[in-house]
Amino acid sequence: MQSTAKDVTTYLEEVPPERKAALAELRKLCLATLTGFEESMTYGMPAYSRNGVAEVGFASQKHFIALYILRTDVMKSHADQLKGAGISHGKGCIRYSKPEKIDFEVVAGMLKDMVTSSGAVC
Repeated sequence: MQSTAKDVTTYLEEVPPERKAALAELRKLCLATLTGFEESMTYGMPAYSRNGVAEVGFASQKHFIALYILRTDVMKSHADQLKGAGISHGKGCIRYSKPEKIDFEVVAGMLKDMVTSSGAVC
């Protein structure tokens, strides 16, 4: 579902109630960790860009919460931590079937690695 919200605060007000806390925590982690990144609404979802290139984003989709980690080296280095029922991932997207499936310590580690990564953006 692509949002028409003009800013992230408005986006978070629109998400289903059962997902608000998890998405707010993702935003909090992004703002605290991604120094040098700019928050915006890109492709209808919250995104965090550096030098004009979106590298991180998240979205409330119909059947899952998506977290986009678009540096391939960071995704590869954390792939072993992205396993289990209700979690799937591809090249740059992690899908959580329910908010409680999100391991925020793992997310924090990936975001920390994003700050220093110069790997390819997918």
